[in-house]
Amino acid sequence: MPEAASPVIQVRDVTYLYEGTQAAALDHVSLTLQRGEFIAFVGQNGAGKTTLAKTFNGILLPTRGEVIVEGHETRAAGLDMLARIVGYVYQNPDHQIFSNTVREEVAFGPRNLGLTPEEVNKTVLHALELVDMQKDADTYPFLLGRGQRQKLAVASVIAMGSPVLVVDEPTTGLDLQGSLSIMELLRQWNADGRTIIIITHDMQVVAEYARRTVVMAQGRVLADGPTRAVLTDQAVLAQAFLKAPQITRLAQSLNGRFGLPRDVLTVKEFYAAMKERLNQRSGG
Repeated sequence: MPEAASPVIQVRDVTYLYEGTQAAALDHVSLTLQRGEFIAFVGQNGAGKTTLAKTFNGILLPTRGEVIVEGHETRAAGLDMLARIVGYVYQNPDHQIFSNTVREEVAFGPRNLGLTPEEVNKTVLHALELVDMQKDADTYPFLLGRGQRQKLAVASVIAMGSPVLVVDEPTTGLDLQGSLSIMELLRQWNADGRTIIIITHDMQVVAEYARRTVVMAQGRVLADGPTRAVLTDQAVLAQAFLKAPQITRLAQSLNGRFGLPRDVLTVKEFYAAMKERLNQRSGG
């Protein structure tokens, strides 16, 4: 996995109010995202997760404070520049798909970046290969299943070559295989050097993939740190009306009886810890 080298995004005392509202959707938020991180934003609906993420590429501009992306203040940078840096995949892929074929959908971004037809074609083919959709290149997007449309949305953003990728609810509406496919794709892109930010309610996905977790509630950051520490902090999770992954809660409930670690995050970790304790009891 790539090591964090330098800030790619800096959020400095940002407050955001949607027009016609008085309650702040973001309330004095400060955050620094390092290059190459895999970060999860978690919290209940209305916590401010998506609003915060939309300030990264200029979809939303802060009411107060500033967001710096690759050294550029978002108010001055403009959408064209920010789109080259931060790709955004919406929770519902149908909100960003509009072309008549899969190929045209993926080609839209690179073409608008000024690439030559040859470069566009090469980029499209590469993006479709990454999501294993070459055979669907000439298909009308809305004939695809939900999972395939999600992959298409991701491919369209990846084709832009953005070093930062925000994916809002990457597994919503997908079956287990579709969820694994998308998340492993994001894991690989992160290993290749991209900064990945997921917004999700799925705490098990957070436990399995994110190395850093940001907990939000009422427009504020309640916790920000290594995923293991954050997801086992019961007080913070309760304050945000969240629960640790089910396997973590099971391990904690068995802590007194079997002495299992309280910071187990995955089924694999649970199995290893339980096996070790049983071997110790049997003298094996």
